[in-house]
Amino acid sequence: MRRPIIAGNWKMHKTIAEARQLAEALKKQQGEPRAEIVLCPPFTALAAVAAIIKDSPIALGAQNMHWEEQGAFTGEVSPAMLKDVGCAYVIVGHSERRQYFGETDEQVNVKAKAALTHGLIPIVCVGETLAQREAGETEAIVAAQTRGALAGLTAEAVAGLVIAYEPVWAIGTGKTASDDDAQQVIADIRATVAAEFGKSAAEALRIQYGGSVKAANAASLLSRPDIDGALVGGASLKAGDFQGIIDGAQ
Repeated sequence: MRRPIIAGNWKMHKTIAEARQLAEALKKQQGEPRAEIVLCPPFTALAAVAAIIKDSPIALGAQNMHWEEQGAFTGEVSPAMLKDVGCAYVIVGHSERRQYFGETDEQVNVKAKAALTHGLIPIVCVGETLAQREAGETEAIVAAQTRGALAGLTAEAVAGLVIAYEPVWAIGTGKTASDDDAQQVIADIRATVAAEFGKSAAEALRIQYGGSVKAANAASLLSRPDIDGALVGGASLKAGDFQGIIDGAQ
């Protein structure tokens, strides 16, 4: 049985002091959660959060990385650096990275490979825009993104990573895909993975939903058979809101 994974993407929020406060509050609320919990603070707060969640059931993740181990890449952070600071996970290909920084499926692919090489678990993001959904292109777009992001990986590697389906039109808008829509697209992603990498890899792979997930809709979404967790944005910035989503996975 796949263990649910709830990841909080803090995006460009929280000073070090604020990050410490939020991490402390979340740590205090955890007993032995059924779901795996991942916090993805900004780079500046990674070390501070790592120190707080050490010896707790909470894992550390980063929001992005470069694919090279080192070099003249001003402003970038390498997978080796993330591993060194205590990260277990890294988000790659988030829609905001694609939209604002022009990231391509090919770049997401090399980032995923680099993460795996350095012992990080990539959370690979895929999802369609509103125009693509209205044109009936969701299945084709998401399948193409999935194949592109995972190209050249082994079935074993794919089985151990995480995919996050995040419809672009639902991110930060308050709009959420219906439970049925989210389940259908995620089932399609699993079918795409099965066709490319085999049934065993597809059944082991965890696939999250991301897009205005809140405590009020988490339990319903996470009860669907193919939805293995949530990639949470705004609702991860307050301990009570995020804990409500974690509780929805119990």
